[in-house]
Amino acid sequence: MKYFGIIAVFTLVVINVSVAAGWGYRASDQRRWAVLHPACGGRQQSPIAISARQAIPISIPAIELIGYQNPLPGPLTITNTGHSVALTIPKYTSEEEKKGFRLPYIFGGPLDNEYEIDGLHFHWGDKNNRGSEHTLNDMRLPLEMHIIHRNKKYRNTAEAMQHPDGLCVLAFFYQVVEFDAKLLSPIVKNLTAIENFNSTLQLPHTFSLSSILSGLDTERFYTYKGSLTTPPCAEAVTWVIFSDYLPISVFQMDNFRGLLSNLNLPLVDNFRQLQPLFGRRVFVRITSKNPKFKKTKLHYSKWDWVGHKKSENDVIDFDE
Repeated sequence: MKYFGIIAVFTLVVINVSVAAGWGYRASDQRRWAVLHPACGGRQQSPIAISARQAIPISIPAIELIGYQNPLPGPLTITNTGHSVALTIPKYTSEEEKKGFRLPYIFGGPLDNEYEIDGLHFHWGDKNNRGSEHTLNDMRLPLEMHIIHRNKKYRNTAEAMQHPDGLCVLAFFYQVVEFDAKLLSPIVKNLTAIENFNSTLQLPHTFSLSSILSGLDTERFYTYKGSLTTPPCAEAVTWVIFSDYLPISVFQMDNFRGLLSNLNLPLVDNFRQLQPLFGRRVFVRITSKNPKFKKTKLHYSKWDWVGHKKSENDVIDFDE
């Protein structure tokens, strides 16, 4: 199924991350993250290696992405944080909220509540054979986008980061194609204006999230419990990772690679090393395209995120 109406990313967390001093992406730097940020040495860290063969197929609702077809409130701002490119989405005022205006939000899937969008950012590589934080079947893609959502029962991102159900990150992989893709052009065409660390630009036009995710198959996804992938590495994230790819050209990738870091060096290879699972379960949503699982579907409420809770009554028939 092609899902055109709605879809999901991370910003306020990026802002918290960008001011966390004393960290970088070199292997030697990453080994020191846990010294200043103890959570980075925890047992539920991200990113991880995802294997389609090892993921546990389960019955789980689709992710409902509400308001993604609506133009985002403006002005939208892109920022070179020195570690990434972040899109900041302004909040509606209380008066606007009384009139019914709402930021995009998500529910369903593995989530027990509504999660409101906070923003979006990217991770990319110096070459096309690396860049994504997660790997899928031992393969790294050149770009990964994170859309961050905050559990609406918490007042702000800082509070949400203190709770294991505080955040949900939707992750999207990009694959290089020959010609420029229109989907990301509202962001990519303006990257030259934020070449230097801490530079910002108000975009001249707003856009909808569905316009940068148009055509993506959101029916199939992987999900697991993890953390922020940058300091402070709070273990507060439910990850939802879509296996379908979005397109981006080599020229568009070069726009990302032309940015400068907080050290005035090329801002590339800004991805964290893969983290151990430590017994965590990675689930994959069963869809009608997975016929071999039609009679052995296990409902997700019967599984623990870390341990197996299967009982003889847990297997149910699949009825899409």
